Amino acid sequence: MPHLRLSWRPSAALLTAAALLLAGCADDNADRQGGGERPPPEVGVVALQAHPQERTTTLPGRTAAYRIADVRPQVSGTLEERRFQQGARVSAGDPLYQIDPAPYQAEVERARAQLAEARATVDTARKDVERFKELVASNGASERELDDARDRLEQNKAQVRSARASLTAAQIELGYTTVEAPIPGRISQTHVTEGSLVAAHQERALAQITQLDPIYVDIQRPAEQARRLQRALAAGRLERSGAEGGARVELLLDGGETYEHPGELAFSGVNVAPDTGSITLRAVFPNPDHTLKPGMFVRARLTEGTDPDALLVPQQGIRHNRRGQATALVVNDDNQVEQRRVEVSRAQGTFWIVEGGLSSGDRVIVSGLQQAQPGSPVRPVEADIPNKPDRAE
Repeated sequence: MPHLRLSWRPSAALLTAAALLLAGCADDNADRQGGGERPPPEVGVVALQAHPQERTTTLPGRTAAYRIADVRPQVSGTLEERRFQQGARVSAGDPLYQIDPAPYQAEVERARAQLAEARATVDTARKDVERFKELVASNGASERELDDARDRLEQNKAQVRSARASLTAAQIELGYTTVEAPIPGRISQTHVTEGSLVAAHQERALAQITQLDPIYVDIQRPAEQARRLQRALAAGRLERSGAEGGARVELLLDGGETYEHPGELAFSGVNVAPDTGSITLRAVFPNPDHTLKPGMFVRARLTEGTDPDALLVPQQGIRHNRRGQATALVVNDDNQVEQRRVEVSRAQGTFWIVEGGLSSGDRVIVSGLQQAQPGSPVRPVEADIPNKPDRAE
């Protein structure tokens, strides 16, 4: 029986793996002998710079009429004519209704006649005084008779003043027979028709006028937010906006459309609503085309002031701990990681506006956060941040 000779030859793949394993072991030994360490991880940082930034707040609001006036008669009588189109615009002083003027015209004529009669008695009394003066000088009358004549003259002058006042009152009531618009605006439907009997200062209005230009917007603002704003203004961290220190206001309509006419803050309430914890701000807006109607829901954007040294941090650079506190990782001068607690006020696009905990020049880590641990060294490189904040004009 012939002898079989067995032989084993390693494959090329096996030889390659063995060579790599030996090389790795050699490198590890070399590292241990030479004391080599793994290089620090690379992180992306943003060096903070102060930017003047307008402080804006968007709050819910509702429109309200600038003025509302009920049209009521100031004299009684029969309504003869309506002189306006229902739903039309009217100006202050426009005639709206005509009340039968005949009774009041007659009263004017009567008062005018009484005034003429009183003036005639004054002329007679004045002549009597002059005549008694001559008689007293010639001893034809006594001083007592002259005094009586003078008293009658003064009484007649008083009657003239009374008659003149009666005539003025009658003329005023005659004028009230034409019912005029007390304010400009848009008038409602009429609540009475021709032939109706109306009474002076009656409870039921003849019509109602709503002034829409300008128009109010009532804005609800959290009281705590208002308190923070006042604190920032008092500390000088915020410069007031507007020529007279008032807040500028813009309106955002449905769909995000910006209302073309800016407004201004006219009133700030002092009472806090117990159910919402908010105060009411009232802004006034031009409304020449009556685009805004009372009762519309809008959003108001208030520009309250300018922060000259605002710090904007990319949102990915701000994290929150288990307590909900905002934190940031910062690379110090020794290229080591520090953790800072920060105060953020609000978002501005893709950035947070930071009000405390960071300073201009700090290098905030925005990428490679998983490899950055507080106290560990890192190799910072400038991060590429899109939509960098522009410096406000």
